Amino acid sequence: MAKAKDAFRTISEVAEWLDTPTHVLRFWESKFSQIKPVKGAGGRRYYRPTDMDLLGGIKQLLHEDGLTIKGTQKLLREKGVKHVATLGLSMSDPAPEQPVVPPAIALVTKPVRQPEPKTKEAPVQETLPFGTPAAPEFPINLPVPPKGLPAAAPRLIGRMPRDAMALKAHAAEIAPLLARLDAVRTRMRG
Repeated sequence: MAKAKDAFRTISEVAEWLDTPTHVLRFWESKFSQIKPVKGAGGRRYYRPTDMDLLGGIKQLLHEDGLTIKGTQKLLREKGVKHVATLGLSMSDPAPEQPVVPPAIALVTKPVRQPEPKTKEAPVQETLPFGTPAAPEFPINLPVPPKGLPAAAPRLIGRMPRDAMALKAHAAEIAPLLARLDAVRTRMRG
């Protein structure tokens, strides 16, 4: 059953009517001393129709007209509460109608991407991970380097060659690294 137009409303009803969150209404109450809802014994706010009209005007000034809080406060001081209350949505106004969407319009939806099944074992990479079609392939089955191999030169770490010729030029430096990676893979599997 719908309430009468002159009935008091709760903050959640006002928030729904104005399409504004309740925390914003409480904030406005702290900034505009003219908003004075009746508070019940438990501290619950009940807004009169005049309070709601004022909130509608404040929302119009702040959200649609782009006034600042200070500008709205100044307008309230200069023109008064009744003027601001007439600017926005009013309780005496009929409820705005929702736009009717013809049933013939089909909604276009984005296909849902199915997650790929997880595998227990990561695939073994057979070539270098540069992803360029021009990059030459190096087999991983290179001889294992002797223990105590020095670390890779810092200039190679995190850098990607610009072309296949640069990759070929550094093949001698990359081969021992690939062998070390292969040895680590073997130890991890075993």
